[in-house]
Amino acid sequence: MIAAARERILPAEEELIESVARFKDDPLGWVRFAYPWGEPNSPLRDDHGPDDWQRELLTDIGREVRGRRFDGQSAVLPIRLAISSGHGIGKSTASGWIAGWILSTRPHSVGTITANTFAQLTTKTWPAITKWMRLSITSHWFAIGAEKIAARQAPDSWFVSAQTCRRENSEAFHGQHAARSTSWYLFDEASAVPDEIWNAAEGGLTDGEPMIFAWGNPTRNQGKFHRIVFGSERERWKQKIIDSRTCRYPNQSLIQEWLEDHGEDSDFFRVRVRGIAPRSGDLQFIDHERVWNAQKREPSSFPDDPLIAGFDPSGGGSAWNVIAFRRGLDARTVPAIRLPGEFVRTDRGPMLTKLTQLLSEQSPEKKIAMLFVDSAFGAPYVERLRAMGYDNVQEVNFGANSPDRHQSNMRAYMWEKMRVWLEKGAISSDIVLENDLTGPQCDRNRREALVLESKQQMMKRGIASPDNADALCLTFAAFVPPVEKTAQRERGFGRQGSWMG
Repeated sequence: MIAAARERILPAEEELIESVARFKDDPLGWVRFAYPWGEPNSPLRDDHGPDDWQRELLTDIGREVRGRRFDGQSAVLPIRLAISSGHGIGKSTASGWIAGWILSTRPHSVGTITANTFAQLTTKTWPAITKWMRLSITSHWFAIGAEKIAARQAPDSWFVSAQTCRRENSEAFHGQHAARSTSWYLFDEASAVPDEIWNAAEGGLTDGEPMIFAWGNPTRNQGKFHRIVFGSERERWKQKIIDSRTCRYPNQSLIQEWLEDHGEDSDFFRVRVRGIAPRSGDLQFIDHERVWNAQKREPSSFPDDPLIAGFDPSGGGSAWNVIAFRRGLDARTVPAIRLPGEFVRTDRGPMLTKLTQLLSEQSPEKKIAMLFVDSAFGAPYVERLRAMGYDNVQEVNFGANSPDRHQSNMRAYMWEKMRVWLEKGAISSDIVLENDLTGPQCDRNRREALVLESKQQMMKRGIASPDNADALCLTFAAFVPPVEKTAQRERGFGRQGSWMG
């Protein structure tokens, strides 16, 4: 395609094409050439290139390319590279460089990029890809979109696209081929990418000069990512394990705090800093498998199951006000109510009105048996509602002692109850709830009690506050007895003339 277009290309563009072609087996040289490092008016004016580990990665990729000697016709073995690391080392940036290098040096290459969650893909991984594509010296060759980057002269055969890694989307990873070029995949936060997606991607590595890159924090000690870095499949992959303390970008003061709080060999520090797998189990507290099964399961409940509500109020900032509902094994039929933090920024009155409306419902399908409220910002609501005569409201202190010694506090206790419930319960397919449920990580304290990652810790590593999941977990704060009108009474048991009469 490039050769056929030569007559239409200005001399400067001709020179650019020839320059770019020199970097086909030199991604590090490409990165140094393609971006405006240190230039006065560029976003990179104070940056002078890759970190040490990034240079090593790019050098390794170039070495793998040269070793295979792809001739444009005969298929070669896939390049398989994996990185297991702590947080914040610049993996998304490296993803952007690799995407730009492949697209620019390999006409008619076809790629797919995914991440462990929709939020990670759309707010971190893909924005990094598009940022570096726009900074590239070849940016004008491509149409850069919200889900796809395609060569302007061959958009149907020369592109990379963003795809979610949900199991039902595995078909999007099938059938990807580039027999005379490169078919490639990049998995970000790969520890939580399901095996079905990995298996589908394998089919795209059978011809041409295929490549697959996978990196992330090793939050699980099972699954494909664990196997290719630490387990039975590591011989087929070239992998690196990178400690965040050796890198330029991470907040070293925060890492020192983690070291003092958790210790060098705690699961928390092993995964978040050292880039090695947890000892005791998966650091991700609620796995995607459990959530996906709950999304597909049909909801069920008994006639006398009480409707329980959980209210996680916002203090008026970026967090949301969320009210979740659950009746037995059914947390889907009655949809959650979500209101932005701005709703209560200056006045709690509208939120109080909403709560009184909900608590005043008397129809059987909407009557709330108990509303549990997080005390952090909810104590004033509870006090006012009780003063108004609503006795089906209870304040819950997330930091209080757990009723069970196996959890460090009340929040960990409720989340553990919710985690077990998800094995049989049904929830909506809301992607926000899914991300919230699978967001927090966990650890064990010195007494071997469960410690759930706090909202503040999650936000420090760029994960949104799990407001929707916290609201649902509140429905497990305490036992709520069955409603008075039981199923037996509805069928006539216990009345005069029955066997209990």
